[in-house]
Amino acid sequence: MSTPKFTVKAQSFHAELKRRVNAYFEETGKTPTGNFKLYAKAILLAIAIVGLYTHLVFFTPGIILGIFESILLGGVVAAIGFNIMHDGAHGSFSKYKPVNIMAAFSLNILGGSSFMWNVKHNIIHHAYTNVDGVDDDIDIQPWMRMSSTQKKYKLHKYQHRYFWFLYAMLYIFWIFVLDYQKYFKQKIGTMPLKKMSVSDHILFWSFKAIHLVVFMVLPIAFAGFWAWFVGFLVMALFAGFVLSIVFQLAHTVEHTQFPMPSEEDNRLQDEWAIHQLKTTANFATRNKLISALVGGLNFQVEHHLFPKISHVHYPAISLIIKQTCAEFNIPYIEYPRMRMAVASHVAYLREMGRK
Repeated sequence: MSTPKFTVKAQSFHAELKRRVNAYFEETGKTPTGNFKLYAKAILLAIAIVGLYTHLVFFTPGIILGIFESILLGGVVAAIGFNIMHDGAHGSFSKYKPVNIMAAFSLNILGGSSFMWNVKHNIIHHAYTNVDGVDDDIDIQPWMRMSSTQKKYKLHKYQHRYFWFLYAMLYIFWIFVLDYQKYFKQKIGTMPLKKMSVSDHILFWSFKAIHLVVFMVLPIAFAGFWAWFVGFLVMALFAGFVLSIVFQLAHTVEHTQFPMPSEEDNRLQDEWAIHQLKTTANFATRNKLISALVGGLNFQVEHHLFPKISHVHYPAISLIIKQTCAEFNIPYIEYPRMRMAVASHVAYLREMGRK
């Protein structure tokens, strides 16, 4: 599928929105990148993962405590992805580029590939959100049907019941299967992968090897195979489910749209910013604990419109975005509570399975 084009309008909603948000930072004197609170949270998460890993591997706690700590470790892994890696990959963690690179590289240490993530997430997903055939995030075929334009199979009738298992498997598939598929196929879905330099190839294989040593070889050597197997499985399944559900609540719910380009000119109906608003949803934005744990990704609307602004500023700029959307009569999708977003996601999966 060739890359679709967005409609360009003379009176751009996006231009006005950027003007207002830029004015907010000029008037307040704040920088759009991270602040002390974000850096303190990053330090706490780094201490937590090192402490949990050290105790699990080198001190080998009992079964009950070991499983509990493995669940905590999975939560910390997801939190690092949300709070550190994600902002770093978008260049919003710090105003200093080397710091952003280091933050983004936390994904490599945890078994993923920052190179693959940049192409899949920053370049493709953020440009063509919910466009079937381009956005790899909604391509879970044949196991799940995430859009009405995708082929329906009999098993999809039950996807609203078994989705939790597939979501839990995300982290395991991500680090052991999906990255390698992209690497060898040189494609992300139907889109060609950006050409990798020699250093990109070296970093890909080096960090994959480091991850195997840190999260497999050392734990087996010190704690034994079965202790490692149970602990790693519990950690990975919990991290996978948390990562999956947060990202799915942002785009695959009842009120979001799945636009397709016109067959005549391969052009999408809306300008880019309006497309983002129609395909993205917020949830539980008044819950400070959820906001802190998921790195502001419950403010997904703000993130998609301004990915280079750190999530610590989303509560403030959300007021500007809501006001601008109201003036331009553009939808702003938001679920007051997380359970409402989960219910809407389940209802959407049920609809896609039976439609």
